[in-house]
Amino acid sequence: MNKIQQFWHDFCRANGKEEIQYKDAFQFGVSADWLANLVVEGKKTATTSGYMFYELENEALPQSGEYYIVLNGQEEPVAVIQIQSVEVVPMNEVTVDFALAEGEGDYQFWWDAHEKFFTELLKTYNKKFSPNMLVVCERFRKVP
Repeated sequence: MNKIQQFWHDFCRANGKEEIQYKDAFQFGVSADWLANLVVEGKKTATTSGYMFYELENEALPQSGEYYIVLNGQEEPVAVIQIQSVEVVPMNEVTVDFALAEGEGDYQFWWDAHEKFFTELLKTYNKKFSPNMLVVCERFRKVP
């Protein structure tokens, strides 16, 4: 059993959730340690991803109720989160409230960080950033 499976096994036993599975284990963005710590501290309760990437990679959107394991920069599990809601909206319609729920700073910081991240990632697909590109806005809760 690897460390991620062991982390999940221990979580399930501690929480009486023996019959459930986690969807994926992943790192947040380009500052995995910082973002993982924000989740652990309860300051990060939302995340934004590009809708287009789900289509390009033929992956299903996250669904409310699913469990995920958050990894730090060393790919070690640090938290379990459960998706509370998923909404697809144009990036320029993401609310200030939602951006602040990401726990990383003010709205301008959120916008600049996501524009930079999406611009770089889109280049790998020969696509350009647009302020009205569709994004996937997920709210989640850290499960104790």
